[in-house]
Amino acid sequence: MEQQPPSGSSWTRTVTKSRQWWARTWSFATRRARSGASRVTSALVPAAVTSLCAVLAYVFAELVLGHQDPLFAATAALIALGFNRDPKVRKVLEVAIGCTLGILIGDLMQAVLGQGYWQAVLVVYTSILVARFIDSGATFTLQMSLQSVLVVLLPAAQGGPFTRSQDAVVGGFIALLVTLLMPKDLRKEAATGLRDLYVTLTRALRDCSEALRSHESRTAWMGLVACRGTQTAVENLRKDVKNARELATFSPTKRRARPELDETAHTVEMSDLAVRSMRIVARRVISVIDNGALDDEGTGLLADWFDEAADAVGILGRSLGEPAAAGRHKSLSVARGALGGAAARLDPAELGATTLHAEALVMLLRPMMVDLIEATGASHDEAVGYLPRL
Repeated sequence: MEQQPPSGSSWTRTVTKSRQWWARTWSFATRRARSGASRVTSALVPAAVTSLCAVLAYVFAELVLGHQDPLFAATAALIALGFNRDPKVRKVLEVAIGCTLGILIGDLMQAVLGQGYWQAVLVVYTSILVARFIDSGATFTLQMSLQSVLVVLLPAAQGGPFTRSQDAVVGGFIALLVTLLMPKDLRKEAATGLRDLYVTLTRALRDCSEALRSHESRTAWMGLVACRGTQTAVENLRKDVKNARELATFSPTKRRARPELDETAHTVEMSDLAVRSMRIVARRVISVIDNGALDDEGTGLLADWFDEAADAVGILGRSLGEPAAAGRHKSLSVARGALGGAAARLDPAELGATTLHAEALVMLLRPMMVDLIEATGASHDEAVGYLPRL
């Protein structure tokens, strides 16, 4: 009669580990599939535009200019458009000019030196040096060297030595035209970034409230660490707004969006100041808890205030994500009222801040709330007007 292996045997542990491995593998594969599907969904329209642009550049160079096999027109358009995160006019111009100059250098040196391996080495070397002289960007250097080596190594064009340079100009021009006439949503990245930033700020306020209620400063440390990690997100927001404003300046279809983008830029700056203030506030909360600077009444009052402020900041974050300008302005008005109500309570005596540490905490909250109210579009004087007089 066969004996069953005991529950604690190596066989049982092996089966358990195998099941855990399969579960982790399935979870990993599922996450990868979901993220891949999300990327495909977001790329449907850009992929279609890029494909049409490349083929259009090829067709134009072939049918209008009469060039045979104008592959450089299609490649220049593809490289210039790319799949960049930023809708930068400067980026498209940089890549397009880099492609064209690389091909031009290759054409010139091929006409003088001929075609061969040592010529290719000399062409690439010269292209890199010229690129570094013109621009410090790595992308510019890469495009010039890549296009020049292709010109030298591929068979000579039948239409003349500078046919491929003309093709590159066609591809770059069409890429620039598409970028200007069919830009993507200029506020989308900024709205998403602001919404995420305010989720972090709301969580930090909740952490401070919980830390006060539980008399546990480590919870406030969690909020402080989260706020410290937002600097990269803020810098990305600045880049998104800068690129969008640049595109709105040159694009004839998006010039009306410039005032709205100016508002967004102001909101980003005020939000950055508010998050910086929140870091100081979180450190002060830690100090207040560790030094026992609040009695039970003051602790409850300040914890309630942090919850109220978190609710108001959450409204602000959701308002900034509103796609339509009319709905966003209406929501920002609601957020301004909620933030103003919280700011109106920032009186040390009202919040039970009877010690020096506690009073300093309340005073540090005042500039943070002014910055948040200004992020809704209010003027500085209007924002300060919500604070109680001391």
